[in-house]
Amino acid sequence: MFNIGLSELILILLVAFLIVGPKDLPKVARALGRFTRFLKTKWGEFLAETELDETVAEFKAAERDIKRTVKDLNPLDEVKEAQDMARSAFSGNDSANSPTTEEKKEDQS
Repeated sequence: MFNIGLSELILILLVAFLIVGPKDLPKVARALGRFTRFLKTKWGEFLAETELDETVAEFKAAERDIKRTVKDLNPLDEVKEAQDMARSAFSGNDSANSPTTEEKKEDQS
């Protein structure tokens, strides 16, 4: 979380030992533990009261839906359909009888 290595942790503990002293170090460690637990519970309460976590989940779901929709909307299918229609128009074939790409997709579904 804080990306602290072993050498940094030892240095922090050594400085804390020198500043606080060996007698009060366990008390300070307990107080820090209680404070971090207090912050975690308050943060959880904050998220629950503001419904921020639900909003984030809704945004992530919307993002997935948008990505899925963009992936499904492939413009190449429309380009191929227009290309086929143009070819048939220039060659003189009747394109009204040939199914379009969208009709092919509906038949497959």
